[in-house]
Amino acid sequence: MSAKEGDYYLPEPSGWPLVGSVGLFTTLGGFASYLHGASPMFMMLGIGILIYMMFGWFGTVIHENQHGLYNKQVDKSFRWGMVWFIFSEVLFFSAFFGALFYVRMFAVPWLGGADNNVYTHSILWPEFNAVWPLLTLPNSEGFDVASGVMDTWGLPFVNTIILLSSGATVTWAHWGLLKGNRNQLTMGLFLTVALGFTFVGLQAYEYVHAYHELNLKLSSGIYGSTFFMLTGFHGMHVTIGAIMLTVMLFRSMKGHFTAEHHFAFEAASWYWHFVDVVWLGLFIFVYWL
Repeated sequence: MSAKEGDYYLPEPSGWPLVGSVGLFTTLGGFASYLHGASPMFMMLGIGILIYMMFGWFGTVIHENQHGLYNKQVDKSFRWGMVWFIFSEVLFFSAFFGALFYVRMFAVPWLGGADNNVYTHSILWPEFNAVWPLLTLPNSEGFDVASGVMDTWGLPFVNTIILLSSGATVTWAHWGLLKGNRNQLTMGLFLTVALGFTFVGLQAYEYVHAYHELNLKLSSGIYGSTFFMLTGFHGMHVTIGAIMLTVMLFRSMKGHFTAEHHFAFEAASWYWHFVDVVWLGLFIFVYWL
């Protein structure tokens, strides 16, 4: 049923939220099992369900939009929904950045005897050297002791250039859409998607290097945990953003967007700029400082 001006649009009941919940549960449960030595197949199944849900749910919304079922109220609802979604993502990453800040500014110095914590230092770990990155462990049994850290000006710097460039190309694509230049729109989106997946590929290569050359893993103490949790979740968000922009690219090629009506593109670009900003924080506080 289409929404008339002044009416509140109520969509038909959908099963996609249930599919997404099953996918999330399966992914996280499979990941937890994988960390304890189980096969990654359960986790991969969950990821497959999530991808299926994303394309299916996107397809439903696209179909409704193309058939003129939405009005200004729906557009406003979508905009506020995306704003609150990105705000929740800000809080999500703030928790991990907060953990990193607490460890570096309080926990590690306390173990080194700062702020008169002499008993903590002398009893728990007298030989402790309060430096970051923290590669030494009081008891290495059950842990993987890393032999070094990632080179800031190697792949992380290259990935920074790539992601910042992708932010420029998606903005260029948006300018093309506003000018009615569809070639600029599609080319800008194609470059953005290519740069996004290149970033993900290089990060995967970086992880292989960290595991096999530096012995840097999730089990490498607090440095390994914070490193992989922050960069790993960011990489997942980049992958999701690249999938969203891929959908926008296909829709642009089909002529779905106009200069006046293109919020789906705007939402994807907002999300992409968000992951750009998060990466700058990661590069500064995880790799550089």
